[in-house]
Amino acid sequence: MHVQEWLEAVPPVAIYALVGLVIGLESLGIPLPGEIILVSSALLASQHGDINPVVLGVCATAGAVIGDSIGYAIGRKGGRPMLAWLGKKFPRHFSEGHVATAERSFEKWGMWAVFFGRFIALLRIFAGPLAGVLHMPYWKFFIANLFGGIVWAGGTTAVIYYVGVVAESWLKRFSWLGLVVAVLIGLTSMIVLKRKAKSAAQKAESEPEAEPAAAAAAE
Repeated sequence: MHVQEWLEAVPPVAIYALVGLVIGLESLGIPLPGEIILVSSALLASQHGDINPVVLGVCATAGAVIGDSIGYAIGRKGGRPMLAWLGKKFPRHFSEGHVATAERSFEKWGMWAVFFGRFIALLRIFAGPLAGVLHMPYWKFFIANLFGGIVWAGGTTAVIYYVGVVAESWLKRFSWLGLVVAVLIGLTSMIVLKRKAKSAAQKAESEPEAEPAAAAAAE
């Protein structure tokens, strides 16, 4: 069953809880489709008056912030042995290469890595635990985590919700093609934010590699 169809079969309270739980677990460090659930729920809210988009956004934000904070605590206590264990359990997401890339991003960008990491699936999983492993001061982590969660969860909910509302209006006049166009507009705005965050992460990764090459050339 499609995610959207499945969500339509459950009551609003269950949707709020599901969104908060899935996003919280993903932020904690467990690879789950938090973004897919959030987008599907926001689109569903635009089509059904029983689902309040504000409550949905608050639940998503709370799940993101709380999940990241728990992940931070686990990472701070478990340290690098925990990352090694996760690498064995989830090699696709926690491989040595991915961990090294995320670590360089954190060392280069600090709080901004936590903030922009919310918009990148891989860093969204890493942010909390890795910040704890690297012993980032909690107050810095919390500020970046809070604002990142609000912008990502609240922003995604708002954009997809209003896209859905516009799409429904278009649907009455321009058939199903209006829905496709409206959704693409909303997703494009999300992709732009993701690319900016990804570009920043790649820049942080390439700079450390360029330094040894420059030093070798100078010799």
